[in-house]
Amino acid sequence: MRIAINAQLLNTTESYRGAGVSNYSQNLLTALGAQPGGHDFTAFLNDPNFSATGMNLRRSDPLLANPLARIAWEQAALPRALKQMDAGLVHGLVNVLPLATSVPGVVTVHDLSFVRMPEKLPPAKRFYLTRLCAASVAKAHRVIAVSRQTADDLMACFGVDARKIEVVYNGVAPHFRPGAAGEAHEFRRPVGMPERFLLYLGTLEPRKNLARLVDGYARWRESDPNGREVALVLAGGKGWYYDEIFQRVRERGLEEAVYFPGFIPAAELPHWYRAAEAFVYPSLFEGFGLPVAEAMACGTLVLCSDAASLVEVAGDAALTFPAEDTDGLVQALHTLFADANLRRELAQRGIERSRCFTWERAALETIAVYNALM
Repeated sequence: MRIAINAQLLNTTESYRGAGVSNYSQNLLTALGAQPGGHDFTAFLNDPNFSATGMNLRRSDPLLANPLARIAWEQAALPRALKQMDAGLVHGLVNVLPLATSVPGVVTVHDLSFVRMPEKLPPAKRFYLTRLCAASVAKAHRVIAVSRQTADDLMACFGVDARKIEVVYNGVAPHFRPGAAGEAHEFRRPVGMPERFLLYLGTLEPRKNLARLVDGYARWRESDPNGREVALVLAGGKGWYYDEIFQRVRERGLEEAVYFPGFIPAAELPHWYRAAEAFVYPSLFEGFGLPVAEAMACGTLVLCSDAASLVEVAGDAALTFPAEDTDGLVQALHTLFADANLRRELAQRGIERSRCFTWERAALETIAVYNALM
């Protein structure tokens, strides 16, 4: 069976464009190509550096890195390419399918934040995502949701029939694992990080709830001796509407306690997780929340909001707090640093929980969706 995969958002550059859905695309293509079974995979992408064994790569014009050019290609040129290659199925890896084709389609939907939290996105981006995602899931023969949360949103917001939705969780790459003794200390010095810090890792944007994290951290420092010994690291590339985060740090007088190292290259991520006292993820809304699973795999304590998908991923292996409750965040920080037994227990549970999420499993379950459709 010839399977065409639209991977135009795959990006290997060391920027925020190389994270999120690009991370999903890179890992899934690599895992699909490694599976036996006789499927003929062709991935359409414009990134010049990505490679994957067992995957035919058709590189498009670099101009498709421009969003408007990419949208035009997906809806006009991709249908012609599918006909020319006699594709039996097309899989859109990020929310969208080509609409002008009779080739059966599978689309992966990562989240419906543009519907659930429209005020957190620029209007043009919100309009494009809402219209094309709604049309794509209506046309699709099967819809892959990366969490039960996303599946529920698809049914509630777009009226998608539950029978055509399959939940396929993201995976955690094998290099996310606990480190050797002393490794964290050796890592902190050259990157200029303090000996003790809380880590957030993700795009700097309103949906991630970072202004509330800064407020909660400030109050914890004021009320708990532990807080005055632990810095806060907000790592990740700038998304949109990020100025509020920097302004809140200044208002709280935390310029010497809060660090912004910028985007972290994928190869360095495990070192950052291992070096942290705890990983804090206060997001208001997520489709999956891969950093939570990655941190757990590294043996790092996880403190996250009670956003449905994060609870779905973390299970009982994380300490949670209400996403819009600063008092709850402060209390969770108190609890985490006051109870050594709890910290040991959560670290072990996290390692065990993370084993549920592998890219090989994601690939096998995705292939099962292909096979069921055909």
